[in-house]
Amino acid sequence: MSAVREHDSPVVDKEKTMEKALEISNLHAWYGESHILHDLNFSVNKGEVVTLLGRNGAGRTTTLRAIMGLTGARKGSIKVNGVEAINLPTYRIAHLGIGYCPEERGIFSSLSAEENLLLPPQVSKTDKGMSIEEIYDMFPNLAERRSSQGTRLSGGEQQMLAVARILRTGARLLLLDEISEGLAPVIVQALARMIRSLKDKGYTIVMVEQNFRFAAPLADRFYVVEHGQIVENFAASQLQAKMPVLNELLGI
Repeated sequence: MSAVREHDSPVVDKEKTMEKALEISNLHAWYGESHILHDLNFSVNKGEVVTLLGRNGAGRTTTLRAIMGLTGARKGSIKVNGVEAINLPTYRIAHLGIGYCPEERGIFSSLSAEENLLLPPQVSKTDKGMSIEEIYDMFPNLAERRSSQGTRLSGGEQQMLAVARILRTGARLLLLDEISEGLAPVIVQALARMIRSLKDKGYTIVMVEQNFRFAAPLADRFYVVEHGQIVENFAASQLQAKMPVLNELLGI
């Protein structure tokens, strides 16, 4: 019997063998007295695109902000490339190689588009980030508007600029919050091409998205957040089978 068991060795869990870019365990987060995240757990493998789905107010944006140390109190574990970040200040977390693109974009109105691109410091010791030329190849609109004041750009161009700015820093783990929200279809398609291109280059991406049609074809895996907890997770290959559950949870 022992020989049979030895021969029939268990299948190795691929998820466990892949290198983790981000591991979140038992994460709680607060804004003042409001307890938003409740024992939240998920992980992201290097080179993956992972989407956090959920209704407004579920805790998805708070999850990204908690990773960056931008909430109030936090407890639990946040490991970035194996380094514990739960007690680090935000600038130290960024220097672990994370780029955060918030929903409000944070474009400096007094600077031109190109000055906005040149502003961020390098956060990685090993990756110098994309050059201005590479950025303009990826975002031709920004090349055309390089001298325009940041807030005179269209909403779509501002979103491109916000993402492009973090690509200049050398960050390889990108946290993108609702980057498709309110944008014209042609811009949304350009952002989808950008994400595919970044994935091909080996970037790791965590997206918060309300636009399910935008997120569905891009993500390798999905997590559904509800009341500050992960209530569902599944691979892209399981998406069709999970649609009844998603309809119930998200009203898709």
